[in-house]
Amino acid sequence: MPESVPYSVAVLGLGAMGLPMATRLATELTVHGFDIAEPRLALAADAGVTPFGSAREAVAGVDAVVLAVRNGSQLRDVLFGENGIASTLLDGSVVIMTSTVGIDDVVAVSDLLAERGVHLVDAPLSGGPVRAGEGDLLVVVGATPVAREKAKPVLDLLASTLSVIGDRPGDGQAFKTVNQLLCGVHIAAGAEALALAEALGLDAAATLETLAAGAAGSFMLGNRGPRMLQAYDEGGAEVLSRLDIFVKDMGIVTAAARSAGVATPVAAAAEQLYILGAANGLAAEDDSAVIRVVAPNQR
Repeated sequence: MPESVPYSVAVLGLGAMGLPMATRLATELTVHGFDIAEPRLALAADAGVTPFGSAREAVAGVDAVVLAVRNGSQLRDVLFGENGIASTLLDGSVVIMTSTVGIDDVVAVSDLLAERGVHLVDAPLSGGPVRAGEGDLLVVVGATPVAREKAKPVLDLLASTLSVIGDRPGDGQAFKTVNQLLCGVHIAAGAEALALAEALGLDAAATLETLAAGAAGSFMLGNRGPRMLQAYDEGGAEVLSRLDIFVKDMGIVTAAARSAGVATPVAAAAEQLYILGAANGLAAEDDSAVIRVVAPNQR
């Protein structure tokens, strides 16, 4: 019997999430990689990923493409822009969209890809770079059963928790929109709480530890709280999730809510904090730096 042809996947965007995902996939699959930053290509090559000089070259002949782009504009550009990959993709191949870009953009590109015989799996993920490299991500999927089956080798390697939320591209983005509403609000609320604790003369570290043990605790408070305590230090906290990501994500949340006719006043208030933070030079800092918007002169 002839040997089976290895499953191949191209990862486009080898940034904070794309590179560890590519590294993880390369443990079992044939992985091509592309990024506009040469140093990222070198790191990918060291991890067993075959680097290419263009996105089109990277996707030629592959079974699947993993996209780790920043927003809907980048999604459209990488697929259908001047150097877009859509015309190079094999009939029957699958594009796996891992970023949070909003429902409308994913639905639109899914329809355009379908006209070319290419499937789209809407698979926004959570977990961060370390968990991406370990295959320990939460991945929420909106896609047809056929598309999910084609993407299975990739999804199985990346996800420790895989939730099929619907059969349509866009369903994953819809879920992630709801998820990001809560995450963005929880971070902003945690910042207000810790700023208030310090203003009242409480020890912030002791307050955080005690809050986390009680009913007021949350994942975001426990995860971002320690970094909020570092936000006023020289250099701030280590950047694990940029503040401007929540400018984008909360914009997606409030736009979706308006479109659906749902009032989200708490989310809208949180969105303004992130926008203020970005406007005051915190865009590239960790999102825990939002505490400096709430209380800029705390220390």
